[in-house]
Amino acid sequence: MAEVRLRKVESLLKEEISGLISRGVIKDPRLAPMTTITDVEVSRDLHYAKVYVSLYGEADARKQSVEALNHASGFIHAKLKKAIRLRIIPSLRFLADDSIERGVRLTNKIRDLNSL
Repeated sequence: MAEVRLRKVESLLKEEISGLISRGVIKDPRLAPMTTITDVEVSRDLHYAKVYVSLYGEADARKQSVEALNHASGFIHAKLKKAIRLRIIPSLRFLADDSIERGVRLTNKIRDLNSL
């Protein structure tokens, strides 16, 4: 039962944070325009959450976007507190998710090997 609740909280956080980003609520110029929340992992006690972010652009721009999100984590936490009815809203930590880029590179390598 606890596992199901954890997944529901993760899904809810992902949806709400994605909405905040897409609606432009976070007005930091360092935030890349094509920022996507790919996953959220919440600790069992619901006090902490790792938020994985996929970003389009140069490595430096991606790093700045993650820094901007971590800088705005208190603001985002406050917005979540108003939007979500949970007793505990987890502290947020944003991390870059480069799995999509790795997948594209791997696909390109496979394509290159097949063309030999």
